[in-house]
Amino acid sequence: MTDVAALAAMLAAHPHVTGKRDIDVACAALGLTQNSFGRPGDDAAAIPDGDGWHLMATEGFMNNFVASAPWFAGWCAVMVNMSDILAMGGRPTAVTNALWAPDAATAAEILRGMREASAAYGIPIVGGHTNLRTAQPQLAAAIWGRAKALITSFDARPGDVLIASADLRGAYAGTSSNFPAFLTAPHARLRADMEILPTLAEDGLVTAGKDISQGGIAGTAVMLAECSGVGITIDAANIKSPDGDTARWMTAFPSFGFLLTATPDNAAAVLQRFRDRDIGADIIGSVTGGSAVTLNDGAAVHTIWDHGTAPYLGLSPIKEPAHA
Repeated sequence: MTDVAALAAMLAAHPHVTGKRDIDVACAALGLTQNSFGRPGDDAAAIPDGDGWHLMATEGFMNNFVASAPWFAGWCAVMVNMSDILAMGGRPTAVTNALWAPDAATAAEILRGMREASAAYGIPIVGGHTNLRTAQPQLAAAIWGRAKALITSFDARPGDVLIASADLRGAYAGTSSNFPAFLTAPHARLRADMEILPTLAEDGLVTAGKDISQGGIAGTAVMLAECSGVGITIDAANIKSPDGDTARWMTAFPSFGFLLTATPDNAAAVLQRFRDRDIGADIIGSVTGGSAVTLNDGAAVHTIWDHGTAPYLGLSPIKEPAHA
């Protein structure tokens, strides 16, 4: 039986969760709020364009990860950017990269990963920056997409249910928190799965959402709560982990995973869209008033993070000043 109080304390201090605090530093230095152009705090910037939105996102990777797993890093450069576009209700259009490596042989494995992911997901690589005269490999990539209807981080409301979806047809990569579910997947299946989020957005079935990032379910829930200016309570017993280890899964980075909110009336339809594709989806909690993200063990709630007293991204809704 999970000790939920201990789990909540562990999650609050976990480096995958606390690592997202770096965003607050950058936003403060740039003077950004969630009302800035492009709505910082979302998984991708959304730029209005005619009857839809252009979407833009970027990802950078830790040097030791690129050095130790160059092919996987290359694949992730496409995959994680793709997830950001999908989480916004969009469809990816193209990727660029910025690559540094000490020689062509080192760069080749990184580029092979990007090329194979590009082919698998049907997202063209259209250029970038290359430098083969640096001491260590480094990698970043940017993506463009387009959405007809948006899923944002800002519209979760008290009374909504919280849904976690993830493709569990995979395994952890060694002792890491990465959970790839694409290694043996047919490319046609991966591409068809990419349609779930855009069609949910276009059908108006979800109120808010984010992809489950390196912060795992826990960190992603805190980001979503802060951006929407709400609280979230998670029922620990409803977390469906691939190996029964709830603590590990709460900070894991699945290759295809999303947190979504929906009205209770639409929840069943949302779950069915994922289950029709053999992707796990469950209601794991609810959106509440307040500002705390908590774990519920059935008898008590245990706080993971309260963004009202300890800002997380520094991107809470700006409240209008009160007037007498």
